[in-house]
Amino acid sequence: MRDPRYDVLFEPLKIGPVETRNRFYQVPHCTGMGYRYPNAEARIRGVKAEGGWGVVSTQEAEIHASSDLTPANESRIWDDRDIPALRMMTDAVHEHGSLAAIQLVHNGLHTANRYSRINPIAPSSALVDSDDPVQARGMSKSDIRDFRRWHVQAAVRAKEAGFDIVYAYAGHDMTLLQHFLLARHNHRSDEYGGSFENRLRLFREVIEDTKEAVGDSCAVAVRLAVDELMGTQGIQHDAEGRDIIEALAELPDLWDVNLSDWSNDSQSSRFSAEGYQEHYTRFVKSVTTKPVVGVGRYTSPDAMVALINKGHLDLIGAARPSIADPFLPYKIQVGEINSIRECIGCNICITGDNANVPMRCTQNPTVGEEWRREWHPERIPVLENSPSHLIVGGGPAGLEAACALSQRGAEVTLAEASEQWGGRVSLESTLPGLASWARVRDWRIGQLKKATNAQIYLSSRLAASDVLEYGMAHVAVATGSTWRRDGVGRAHRLPLDFIDAARVYSPDDLMRDGAAVISQQGPVVIFDDDRFYMASVLAEQLVDAGREVVFVTPTAVVAPWTDNTLEQDRIQRRLIEKQVRILPLHRLQGMSADTLSVECVYSGNTQEISCGSLVLVTSRQPVDELWHELLTVEHQWADAGIESVTRIGDCYAPGLIANATSAGHTYARSAGLEQVPEPRREDFARVRA
Repeated sequence: MRDPRYDVLFEPLKIGPVETRNRFYQVPHCTGMGYRYPNAEARIRGVKAEGGWGVVSTQEAEIHASSDLTPANESRIWDDRDIPALRMMTDAVHEHGSLAAIQLVHNGLHTANRYSRINPIAPSSALVDSDDPVQARGMSKSDIRDFRRWHVQAAVRAKEAGFDIVYAYAGHDMTLLQHFLLARHNHRSDEYGGSFENRLRLFREVIEDTKEAVGDSCAVAVRLAVDELMGTQGIQHDAEGRDIIEALAELPDLWDVNLSDWSNDSQSSRFSAEGYQEHYTRFVKSVTTKPVVGVGRYTSPDAMVALINKGHLDLIGAARPSIADPFLPYKIQVGEINSIRECIGCNICITGDNANVPMRCTQNPTVGEEWRREWHPERIPVLENSPSHLIVGGGPAGLEAACALSQRGAEVTLAEASEQWGGRVSLESTLPGLASWARVRDWRIGQLKKATNAQIYLSSRLAASDVLEYGMAHVAVATGSTWRRDGVGRAHRLPLDFIDAARVYSPDDLMRDGAAVISQQGPVVIFDDDRFYMASVLAEQLVDAGREVVFVTPTAVVAPWTDNTLEQDRIQRRLIEKQVRILPLHRLQGMSADTLSVECVYSGNTQEISCGSLVLVTSRQPVDELWHELLTVEHQWADAGIESVTRIGDCYAPGLIANATSAGHTYARSAGLEQVPEPRREDFARVRA
């Protein structure tokens, strides 16, 4: 039963000519599926509507071939041929009584038009903001008329495709409408440039055009970045951000407000707390009577109610929390808030869009598999005969396997060697900024403690003889991995024979025992060949403990893969602020009593740097001794009643935590199948007309 404190979240709300059934609003967000994977796109949005999101939006939908984001998998509404795929999405959303929204966009100088090969357009002549050696041409008055016509045509197509809410989008520094607003992009001297009113003109016209074209039956929403976190160099919430909303206050049917650019809007939990946007967006409702939606990575219903009651927002917007738990609204509605799978803010979901592939999620392993494998985030087929499963290892893979198997009705025993659940999740969540990652452990332990068919044991290190003695039908070995201490990674494919093992440490040492584990005096050199978050977090830990840190990496920047999680600039800036010496484009060459020799990856030139101790963040090795022990007694499996033994997670192949939870879930889904079906492929699927 729903707590009456949350009733306000389930009140219907008028948005122009349409009405949403509640205040839960999945704001526009990328999935990495878009026009290229329309069946998958429709299914993931339909699942969210089923889970209770009253409004479900597309990602940005390109309105014209001159706004071609190839190879990104966004939506497209270039012409009528795009309508059938979009209709699939609106049908899937309407099936569950929710409203469908589409975010129309022209990307202006944000795109090089690699597929369409059309010269990009912008308010003024300028280089595009990618690395492509391409320049956008300044738009003529005729071009502006064309753009307005394209936007109207796209809005009409959106209405035909069944959308209830149509956006005019000016955010994230990636839209033509925002480019006209910004003095740094708009250098025009005609009525569309110069003064604030002139720079606002096109935005006003497009909103009016859209309302005239479809406003009789579709709500017209505006998505605006009210602050760019650039000070006077950009939009500020207490300056032009406010001015824009005051000038257009009653024109749209809905204000969707956030920050720009995307890395500011979708900050990871490492760099921001939930609700971090409130400071910038709380003013909006004071200057408009229209409904306002905003985001902040909210997962707590108490926080949501507070936002509404204090007059900050009318609708609770979400992207990442709706990915981690598509059924978040439903769970609040039926009084199961302890079952909400809370977003951890790791931004792995965002890497899908940045890598141009369907998204994944650390918390929700069914994301991206709704159509491809027909996986549902809350429903999983029950197993016949309740077979027994022994899961060895209580890290993310083992916990997820045990949870999903117990949900399927199997008799599950989970044994963890240490005194704490979570494996690497528990270790990593103690590092600076990563505390919310413990949610991966806590949610699964909470589910297992409620399951009557699951027995879980800590301090239970098992040998092969113990596994045989248990005699359970199916065994999953999920014993994790450890960081290597020999330097093997991408830059060094063979162990480094010059390393002084007495002065070498791994991330495991620092996570387990803290910075105090390093007893040597002198600078701590971190060699990062992992290229994701771990080395930079350890650098923070060591600096915070008072150590001098030198960060050496073969790459040109710190943690380059974090570009995909929108964190790279923040990470490097933080290390600079903490006075970490950064030495890029170098690999290891030698080690003496108090120095380290490093070699330029291009020239081969070497230099000596002071080194009291060396932390190697390179690659990991599976902890698979139990697996190999079991292979030596495979001839005894049948007599012990064992039908299968399987490695899963880091024990099988070290990877992301998201890979581990996916591996555990895949193992559970595969149980009882003689042959696991191949995933469906969009390139063989047909979109129905």
